[in-house]
Amino acid sequence: MINLKLIETNYEEFNRKLKAKKVDDGVLKNLLDKYNECKKEKAKLEELQAFQNANSKQLALLASKKEDTSALKNSLNENKQNITNAQEKVRMLEEEVENIASSLPNLIADVVPIGEDEEDNVEIKKVLTPPTFDFSPKDHYDLGVNLGWLDFTRGVKVAKSRFVALRGEGARLERALYNYMIDFNQKRGFEFVNTPYIVNATTMYGTGQLPKFKEDLFKIEDEELYLIPTSEVSVTNLYADEIINKNDLPIKMTCYSPCFRKEAGSAGKDTKGIIRQHQFGKVELVSISDAQNSDKVFNEMLDCASDLLTSLGLAHRHLMLCSGDLGFSAGKTVDLEVWLPGQNKYREISSVSNCYDFQARRAKIRYKDENGKNQLAHTLNGSSLAVGRTLVAIMENYQRKDGSIAIPEVLRKYM
Repeated sequence: MINLKLIETNYEEFNRKLKAKKVDDGVLKNLLDKYNECKKEKAKLEELQAFQNANSKQLALLASKKEDTSALKNSLNENKQNITNAQEKVRMLEEEVENIASSLPNLIADVVPIGEDEEDNVEIKKVLTPPTFDFSPKDHYDLGVNLGWLDFTRGVKVAKSRFVALRGEGARLERALYNYMIDFNQKRGFEFVNTPYIVNATTMYGTGQLPKFKEDLFKIEDEELYLIPTSEVSVTNLYADEIINKNDLPIKMTCYSPCFRKEAGSAGKDTKGIIRQHQFGKVELVSISDAQNSDKVFNEMLDCASDLLTSLGLAHRHLMLCSGDLGFSAGKTVDLEVWLPGQNKYREISSVSNCYDFQARRAKIRYKDENGKNQLAHTLNGSSLAVGRTLVAIMENYQRKDGSIAIPEVLRKYM
C-alpha cells in the first residue's frame, strides 16, 4: 500500500506519480477528501476523549468532597455517547480511506521513464547475439507437436483451452530446467524454499493481488482460499506480520511452483502454443531487504536472471518498463526479453521488480534498524525464469533443420 503521509507532505509528487500509472484524478481527489475528513473527525474524537478524561477526574474529586455531581454526570454521559458516535464515524472513514488506498498502485521510482504502454519501454542493453539458420526456423508450436512434446488436444480434453500436456523429452526438459534453475540460484545465495500453492485472502492482499485483481485469480469454492498466480505471493508472505533483525537482511529465496492465472482481459492474445497458459511453471526469486540496500539487491537479482539466460546460450535484452506498463505493486521493473526465432522477435521471459515498502506496508513486514526502531522492509521479486517460456526459447533457438532440438550443454546432466 502507498504511504498516505505523502498526501500531507508532498501531494504534488504523490499525484504526479500515480497519474503516471494511469490513476484517475477523481480517485485521488476522493482519497484526499476522505483522508482530510478522517483527520478532522479524529481531532474531534480526541477532544471528546480529553474532555471525558479531565472531567472524570473532576467527578471523582467532587464526589470525595460530598458535593453535588449530578450535572457533571449528565454531561459525562452525554459526552460518552458522543465519543461512541465519533468512534464509529472515524472507523467508517478509515475503512473508506483503506478501501480507496488498497486499490491504488505503488508509486513509481524516480528512474522510471514516463510512458503510456510497452511501446515506451526503454532498452538498456542486449546480451548475446541471436542465432542464424540456413533454413526457415519453425515456432515452438510446430516443433513441439511434430516431436510429440506438446499434446494440446489431450491437455484441453482434461481441462479446457490454454492447458497442455508435456510428454516424453519435452516433459523431461521442463524438469531439467527447473532443477538447473534452482541449483543456479542457490549458488548465487538464494535459499531454496517450497511453499503452499493455495493461500488465504490475507496473503493475497499482502502482495497486492487482492482486492484489485480478484477476477484474475482461481478461487477455491466456499473457501477464502486461492491458487497462487506466482510463488512471489506465498514466499514474500512467509515474513508477513514479523519483525526481522536487520543483521538477517537481506533474505534471499528461490522457489519453484506451478502458477495459476485466469488471464482475464487477455482473450485472443498468444492463444497458439504455450506462451500464455492458465497453468505454467516458474522459478521465482524473492528478496526482503532493508531500505538502504534494496536497489543493490535488485541488481543482484537482475544479474542472476540474466546470467542464467546467458548460461543457456539464449540471446536476450534488458528493458526498463515505463510508468504505463509497470505492474501494480512494482515501483521499478526491468524485463528480460528472450529472442524467439520462430516469432522473429524478443518476448518477455522474466520481470525483476523492486516493490520498495509497498507490499511490506500491506503485509506488515518490518525490521529493527540500528537504533532499535521498527522500519518497513523492502520486498523484491523476479522470474528466474518462466519455465514454459524458457522451454519455448530452447526449442526455437536450438532447433535443427530436421526438426530435432539440441539440448544446451549445461542441461544435459539433468536429462
